[in-house]
Amino acid sequence: MRIAVLGTGAVGTTLGSALVASGHEVRMGSRRAGNERAVAWVAATGSGASEGTFADAASWGEVVVNATGGLVSVDALTAAGAENLAGKVLLDVANPLDFSEGFPPKVAQPDGRSLGELIQATFPDALVVKTLNTMNADVMVHPRALPGSHSVFVAGDSADAKAVAADLLRGFGWESDEIVDAGGIGAARGLELYLPLWLSLMGSFGSPSFNVSVVRA
Repeated sequence: MRIAVLGTGAVGTTLGSALVASGHEVRMGSRRAGNERAVAWVAATGSGASEGTFADAASWGEVVVNATGGLVSVDALTAAGAENLAGKVLLDVANPLDFSEGFPPKVAQPDGRSLGELIQATFPDALVVKTLNTMNADVMVHPRALPGSHSVFVAGDSADAKAVAADLLRGFGWESDEIVDAGGIGAARGLELYLPLWLSLMGSFGSPSFNVSVVRA
């Protein structure tokens, strides 16, 4: 599958590398072609990896991953082009964290909507799935590095899009019973609001290598 990963930070490069290792072709998108970090990632990843602008990547990809900073995600996706997102599964792994007043950050949901909901409303023809935003990048792609069973969430209005997301998650090593369907895209509100607690726990534990597990009767 051709997958566009928008964003050149730790999350984007970690996901891109894992997707290539899973057998996918990945094009990393950034604001300009030739981005230094994207070029370095291509050189390190090798066959199956390429880079270009947000629009280059989004038009080429069959699936698009939003791994940009949450406060600039809508701008980045606008640069990618609504026409290049239409009809495609759009995995939103970003968190709209506002550190302008220090730590802990605020979650920027100014009108009560999550970033995931805002993206879906802004790009109504895209099939948005919120996922992987509740954990560190290494845990996203190496779930078996943690002992025992733990949970990854998917939230979106399209059952078919969530099925595509689940297939990609299984490619990273997640078990089917660990993939928790949280419901429609409105569930992204709670998934994003978990982040201040996650950051506090990271400080308490002294490590980002942890996750939560949903235990059901």
